[in-house]
Amino acid sequence: MTRYLVTGVDGNLGSRVAKNMLRAVSGSQLVFSTPFPEKIDEAKREEWKAEGVTLIKMDYRDRAQITKSFVDNKVDRVWMVCGTYIGLPRQIQHRNMFDAAVDAHIKHITYTSQVGANRQGYDQYVMPDHTFSEAYLKLSGLNYNIMRNNLFLENSFINAIKLAMSSDLEWVTNAGEGKANFVAKDDSARCAAALLLGKGEPNTAYDLCGKLINEKEICELIASYSGIPFTFKKVDDEEFYDYLDARGLHRSSEVYTSGSPLMWCSNDLVTNEGSIGKGLMAVKSDAIKKLTGREPTDPKELLEPCSFAWRGSDADKKYNHK
Repeated sequence: MTRYLVTGVDGNLGSRVAKNMLRAVSGSQLVFSTPFPEKIDEAKREEWKAEGVTLIKMDYRDRAQITKSFVDNKVDRVWMVCGTYIGLPRQIQHRNMFDAAVDAHIKHITYTSQVGANRQGYDQYVMPDHTFSEAYLKLSGLNYNIMRNNLFLENSFINAIKLAMSSDLEWVTNAGEGKANFVAKDDSARCAAALLLGKGEPNTAYDLCGKLINEKEICELIASYSGIPFTFKKVDDEEFYDYLDARGLHRSSEVYTSGSPLMWCSNDLVTNEGSIGKGLMAVKSDAIKKLTGREPTDPKELLEPCSFAWRGSDADKKYNHK
């Protein structure tokens, strides 16, 4: 009986992967890990326990503990979400995971990367981590798949709206009118489950890309659907940094937890948004259809699921509850 490990189940993507895996195999075949089990809702923990799932605490910083977790839980295949902190600390965490997988004789690992990690000219803040990790994984001798996510569609539907509501409903970005094949997290999670279950080609990377759209179009979609007059404003990189600084975002990921309004850092936002403006994230791929049998999610399908980002806000009350 194959045993599957899903990491980061306390997170937005990992929890979705966990849900897909529970639909595909018996809970007794599943190990879910997180560095913070206490963040999992008690009802959810009990639900998983009743399904036969093993929930464990696992920290990417501790290679010995990772190896022991793999061995003690008889793990065969691993889906690995990337670590939180950007830069050398994350590269060390990823190296620990790969080394532990070798030590524990893991049969296969699926790594979560980003579109551009294997290409020249991609200078996003996060990219060196993914380029390093992909190269290290390929040299490890492990059997692998790599899923390179495009930028997540939900970030534009949620985080951009939260920022806009702090700035007179202006959707501020340095992406200009550049387009991207944003990927929905549900599509990414379904692909992750497919790769974890062995549906990918051996030692192959997949670019996970959705439908082509730009942020101005997303802004207009949300404005029309929500009834809130969000307006789109193009700025350059320095102006975008100034805008984010004024809203309390930190430049570096090392201080995520010290009061930022979003779990994000401005180096990440500015370079990712800038990559859209440069046309780097307009990458066509049929990997989602190949791996899941489904077409990528249409951006319009996220309007209602993401409406919590504006529902009940002062702007919502002003324009929709007069």
